[in-house]
Order: sequence, then C-alpha cells, then structure tokens
Amino acid sequence: MMNHHTRYWYGGTVLFGVVQLALLGGCLDQRHLIGETPPPGTGGTHGGTGGAVGAGGGSPGGTAGAGGGPAIVFSGAPCDIYETAGTPCVAAHSTARALYSDYGGPLYQVRRADGVTLDIGPVGLGGLASAADQDAFCGTAGCTISLIYDQTLHGNHLTKAPPGQAKATPGNEADANGAPIMLGGNKVYGVSIVAGVGYRNDTPKGTATGDAPETEYMVVAGSVYNGGCCMDYGNMETTNNDDGEGSVEAIYFGSCTIWGKGAGAGPWVMADLENGLWAGNLTPYAGNPSIAGWPFVTGMVKGGPAGANRWTIKEGNAAAGTLITAFDGARPSALYNPMRKQGGIGLGIGGDNSDAARANWFEGVMTTGYASDAADDAVQANIVSVYGPQ
Repeated sequence: MMNHHTRYWYGGTVLFGVVQLALLGGCLDQRHLIGETPPPGTGGTHGGTGGAVGAGGGSPGGTAGAGGGPAIVFSGAPCDIYETAGTPCVAAHSTARALYSDYGGPLYQVRRADGVTLDIGPVGLGGLASAADQDAFCGTAGCTISLIYDQTLHGNHLTKAPPGQAKATPGNEADANGAPIMLGGNKVYGVSIVAGVGYRNDTPKGTATGDAPETEYMVVAGSVYNGGCCMDYGNMETTNNDDGEGSVEAIYFGSCTIWGKGAGAGPWVMADLENGLWAGNLTPYAGNPSIAGWPFVTGMVKGGPAGANRWTIKEGNAAAGTLITAFDGARPSALYNPMRKQGGIGLGIGGDNSDAARANWFEGVMTTGYASDAADDAVQANIVSVYGPQ
C-alpha cells in the first residue's frame, strides 16, 4: 500500500487525506510534518485533492554543497525552496496562489454581508487562487476577506487585528474585490490595504522569538503605497502594543520618513524594527534606492543568527530580474542588539496596531533561520515566473 500524506490545515486542525498509518501496516513520515523534505518517492504533499500544477511551479538554481559535496538543486514554490535549504517556512500566506507546489487546501476565506463565508483554494495542487469561486459567491455585492490561511502545518492563520495601543478598535477586513490582478492570463485577488484594515495572529507557533534568526519576504504592487505607518508584514508583538526597540522585525513598503529613509523620495523596502523604519543602519541610507517602475515588488528582511548583530534587506522587481541587497550589516544601535522579537504575525499594520497604510499585498512567508543567498535567489526566480510579463 502506498505511503501517501495528502493533508492540509483547515480551521487550525490538521486534516489527513489518504494516509497509511501503522494500524494499516504502513507509517506516517513525521519528518515532513515538521518541515523536513520527505525522501524521494514518498509522495508527501501539503495539498487537498488532486489537480493540475499551477503557474510558477519551477525554480532554477542551486548551490554547491559544503565540503565539495553535490550541489543543492532548488525547485518548486517558495516554501519548497526554503525547506530544501534547511530554513523551512513557519508561516505562508497568499490570496493569489499556493506557496508549496503540492498545496491544495484553502488560501483565504471571504465573507458576504449576510455573514456566510466561503473558503477559496487554488485551482489544482500548487496553483493560482480560484477567483471564479469568489466571484460566483460574492456577486455584485462583494465580500470582505475574513481569514488568510497559513499554508504551513503551524496553523498561523491571519484574522482581523484586535485593538492595540495605536488603534483602540479592531482592524477592518479588506474589500475582497479591491486588488484584482492578472497572472498568466488568470484573475486573482490581492489584499487591498487601506486605512483601518489590518490582520494579525497573536498566538503564533514556530516563529522566531528573541534574537533568533528568520527570513521574511512579501510581494506587493509597486505603485500602491503611502507615507503612513505602517505597511508591514512579518514578525511583531503579541501584545498589540509598542514594546520598544527590537520587539518587531517586519518588512515595510512605502514612503514614510518619520524615522528613517533611503535615497531619494521613496518608496523603499525598509525594516520595521519598532520605533524605527530603517533603510539601513543610519538615515538617510544611500545604498537603499527609491523604487520606481516595478509593477510588483519583492521585499525581504532577514534577521541574522543569534548574537551575530546582523540583519539584511533585499528587494527586487517581482516581474523581472534578480534581488538587490539594499543593506547587510549591523543593527542600527545597541537598542536593537540583541533583538527581542515576540513572534506575532501582522499584515498591513504596525506592531502597535498603527493602521494608516496603503498597499495591494499578494503573498508573504516567514521562515525559521537565516536563508542562504542561493535559496533567496531561487525564490525570486519562482516569484518572477508567476508575476512576470503577462
């Protein structure tokens, strides 16, 4: 009997499809449940029922193994790549597509005005989101995005943000029809971030805390931004308060200059480290250029190994080309070393629930560990294969 691991997260519970357990004379590959790559031939998947592989399934690239060993060859979607690299995703969110090549569970949930909800999944394992399902369910009256599912097995789903220090009322759900785009001839929807909209998870599992390393990226529209605080995705407080420098490590995109800036007038990919949006370790930081002419932007923030006093910003045109390292060096000051990350996850808001941001957001992941440059490059190649010329 074939050992098959079809499974997905649904409402915080691990559901298994066709699984051969010991009771049936087989075994369950526990390694894949905690982020390791299953051995060849096991057929392990993150998905639901079968279907065609979606756009952007392949990613070229590889790097020589340590000590002259064989090269690591990266393939698949972003979380497949990071898993192969030994820095697996602990949160993976997208309303546009599956971020594992074998994921077939729900991507996000929409809510009609009558309170009825519907889960929207990919068209086939590893595919793009089924906008047709959303359109048929929501009709002309529209819907809001009530939940963004975590595609990893950690269950780090995002729902509207609770009250916080900067905004004493809960966040609003995004207009589900507010950010349509075409990918490979198929319509999908992003998350339209406007003032008041924000999502959060204050009870995360597996995310980096303290000074532990992590890698985060997000993809946003290049022409939709503002100077308000703060269009973030990533690691933030679990308290919804400003808990001081180093309690946040999130990616920011916009033209805010309250704390820091890069070259020119912006927008920039910067890091929100709490009480500071940083384009580098000083401001203005000339090595972090203003972004113009990119239809979609890949923004990446990485926290180095514990005790290393290192962090990195990378950015790239998500529709063409490779990543640029905008900064790689020491923390801005002793106030950020060591970091005091709490591991909460937020989207469209600052760590204290600041909610004046503007963006169209499409996907993002958080990993455990500081990923290799080769893995980052392979992830960018996969992103370009999806968001490139249509």
